[in-house]
Amino acid sequence: MSKRLKNKISRKKAKLAVVGLGYVGLPLAVGFARAGFPVIGLDKDADRVHGVQKKKSHILDVSSRQLAASGLKASLDFSCLRQMDVILICVPTPIKRRYTPDISYILSAVKTVSRYLKKDTLVILESTTYPGTTNELIRPVLEKSGLKAEKDFYLAFSPERIDPGNKKYDVTRIPKVVGGLSAASGRLTKLLYEKIIKHVHMVSCTEAAEMTKLLENSFRIINIGWINEVAVMSHKLGINIWEVIEAAQTKPFGFMPFYPGLGVGGHCIPEDPLYLYWKARQYGFSSKYIRLSADTNHQMAGYVVDRIKAFLQRRKKSLASARLLVLGVTYKKDVKDLRKSPVLRLIDLLEGRKCRVDYHDPVIPFLEIGKIHKRSVPLTAKTLKRYDGVVIAVDHTKVDYGLVLRSARSVFDVKNIYRGAGGPKVDRL
Repeated sequence: MSKRLKNKISRKKAKLAVVGLGYVGLPLAVGFARAGFPVIGLDKDADRVHGVQKKKSHILDVSSRQLAASGLKASLDFSCLRQMDVILICVPTPIKRRYTPDISYILSAVKTVSRYLKKDTLVILESTTYPGTTNELIRPVLEKSGLKAEKDFYLAFSPERIDPGNKKYDVTRIPKVVGGLSAASGRLTKLLYEKIIKHVHMVSCTEAAEMTKLLENSFRIINIGWINEVAVMSHKLGINIWEVIEAAQTKPFGFMPFYPGLGVGGHCIPEDPLYLYWKARQYGFSSKYIRLSADTNHQMAGYVVDRIKAFLQRRKKSLASARLLVLGVTYKKDVKDLRKSPVLRLIDLLEGRKCRVDYHDPVIPFLEIGKIHKRSVPLTAKTLKRYDGVVIAVDHTKVDYGLVLRSARSVFDVKNIYRGAGGPKVDRL
C-alpha cells in the first residue's frame, strides 16, 4: 500500500475527482467536499456542470444550499484527472435491450481516466454492473496507461446504495460495502469512505462487492414480482390482497411486507438484476427467478389496464370512450424522478386503446417523454368531475385524497389509499 496516498487520505489532503454528477455522483462529491477534501466534479453534460458552478442543484437529495456550502467545484475539462489522487466513477449503467447490459458509459469514463492516470492513484467504480467488470474490463483498460494495477495504482468497487428522496438515509448514513482488487486497495477505499460514512464493510474482492449490489436489488425485484403475482391470483380468488399483507406482517419474524403495483421504476430495480441475469448466462446458468420477476413486473401495467377496462364496463362505459385522470407519474412517491416509471407505460397502454388520459402530479408540472406530451392538470372538484374515472398510480403526500373521493365519479386505487373505504365508487388493485 502506498504510504503517501494513505497519509493523504488520512489527512483529507487527497484530491478527489467524481466522474458523473448524477443522483449518485453529486451527493458523494458534496459529502467529501463538506468533509474537507478538495473535490472536483466532472461531467460531459454542460448543463449539469454549469448548474453546479452556479451552486444550483439538479437533484432532490442535494439542496442548492448544501451544494453552495460544500464549495464543490465542477468542470467539463477531464485533463484535471492527471492531478487527482482518488477518482470515483459514477456513470449510468442502463440496459441496451431487454436482458442485455450497456456498459458503454463505464468504458468511456475508464478510457478517459486511463488517458490521465498517474502513479499512486486510487480508482473506485460506483456504477452498478455485473460481477467481474472491475477486474476483467476496467483493469485492462487502465493498464493501457502503462501503469500496473496494485503496483502503480489501486482499483476497487463500491456499489452505490442511494435511495432518492430518503431523508433518513442520505449517502453518509447508509453503510458502505467496498471490495478492492487487492487487500491494499480495499483498505485504502475503506479508509477513504470512513471519512464521510460511519460504517464501512470490506469484502474480499471486487467481485463480491459487485455481487452484493445485485443480490440486494434482485431480492427486491423478485419479492415485488411475487407479490404482484399474488395480487393477480388473489383477485381471481376474490380475496383482498391488501388485507392479507396486513395480516401477514403481524408476524414478528420470517415475513417482510412488499406491496403490489404497476411494476418497478427507477434505475436500480428494473435494470440491475438483469446485469446478473446476463452474466450468469455467460456461464451457462439461467436465473429463472430474475427473468420471471422482471417479466411479471413488466406485465403489471397491462394487467391494470384490463382491470380499469372491467371497472369502467361495470359502469356502462367503454375504455375507448372514457376520459381518465391519472394521479402521479413518478416512479416513487414524493420524488421528482421519472426514470423507468411504470406509470408512463400505463399511460401509453391506455392511449393505445384510444382512452383519453390526463394526469396530475404535484412534483411533475409537465411531461415530454416519447409520445407523451402533457401538462399536469389542477386538482379541483370541478376538474375531477370532468373525468369518467381517476387512477391513483402514485401515493404522493401532497394530494387531497378526500377531495378525490368526494368529487370523482369513480376511482381505481392502485396504491390502497382508501384501505377498504370509499364504497362502490372505489376499486382496488
